[in-house]
Amino acid sequence: MADTAGCAVFERIASRLALAMFLLACAAAHGTPNQPESGAPTDPKALKTFKGAADWEKHGNLASALDDYRKANKQDGGHCSECLSRAYALAMKIAAYKDAASVAEDWLPLAETDADRAAIHFRLGVALQREGSEEKKDELFSQSCDQFKAALSLDPSLAAAHFASGVSLSHLHQDDAARTEFNVFLAQGGTDPSLRERAARYSDRPELARARMAPPFALTTIDGRHISMDGLAGKVVLIDFWATWCGPCRDALPHVRDIAQRFQGQPFVVLSVSLDDDDAKWKDFVNKNKMTWLQYRDGKWTGPIATQFDVKAIPATFSIDADGVLEDQHVGDADIEGRLKKMIAHAIEEQSDRPATARTPSGPGGY
Repeated sequence: MADTAGCAVFERIASRLALAMFLLACAAAHGTPNQPESGAPTDPKALKTFKGAADWEKHGNLASALDDYRKANKQDGGHCSECLSRAYALAMKIAAYKDAASVAEDWLPLAETDADRAAIHFRLGVALQREGSEEKKDELFSQSCDQFKAALSLDPSLAAAHFASGVSLSHLHQDDAARTEFNVFLAQGGTDPSLRERAARYSDRPELARARMAPPFALTTIDGRHISMDGLAGKVVLIDFWATWCGPCRDALPHVRDIAQRFQGQPFVVLSVSLDDDDAKWKDFVNKNKMTWLQYRDGKWTGPIATQFDVKAIPATFSIDADGVLEDQHVGDADIEGRLKKMIAHAIEEQSDRPATARTPSGPGGY
């Protein structure tokens, strides 16, 4: 079991995953979600509060910004769609899901078209779904399903609502209904490959939609291999965040190398994700240190993968089981080989139940 700090990290990852999946789902449905008509407040007092909220947001005080955007909307007589749009985005970002749901409810009366109303019902459903995950309340998942149905009744082309509905139905243990929703999403042709891979996995095994899954991602490694989180299904994955300028990371390198070599040829992958911003220096370091397992440069702390995994300090590693479920986080050079050994043994046991033609060979670093 992960310790309390590790559980907190997983909750933050889940929050970021919820927002990332929401944005991916919107992109898969329409390229960008339908937006209600936006407008800054017209009341002078509301406009002053709105500008103050924007300043709070600029300086990273997101909770204060959220409060002031909502305050500006009230001062504007409840007519400031731009205030509510920004407030909802911030509430989702800081995992204030109850606030996000409340903002969406305030936003609905301002929608002018069915597409606008559908988009807001969808947002309300996502907020309720995340609140349900945090509070462990089936009632909130049921309410989210109602919102997704409302969205689809207004805009049947909103494929994202089928994906999101499948997730909520899975949490309600209505797996057959969830599978149907994921299949409809796939049939409607979502274009984002990461989300399509995730939907296909959820269709095959709806119970995974209620698990603590690793964020979906796709990348191209230093040697040109294209990989994705869901494409690694069936393999245990160790993701190692590091940088050439990080002394403890360099100290941990022999241990990472030993792990990659020890489990080579088994259903196991080591993926090192560098936070270096100097591409040439990173490549030179990888070459000189014979880092033959999967290597990728995310670039600084704000890289997309580091952000999804909520990386705040390095070295940091995450172990992910063969189903794609986040199992543990390790800060520094922790002794993780025993846990990996058990996870790999379970993966091998699962593999033995599949036809030999379905198994994938392993190369350097366990890939």
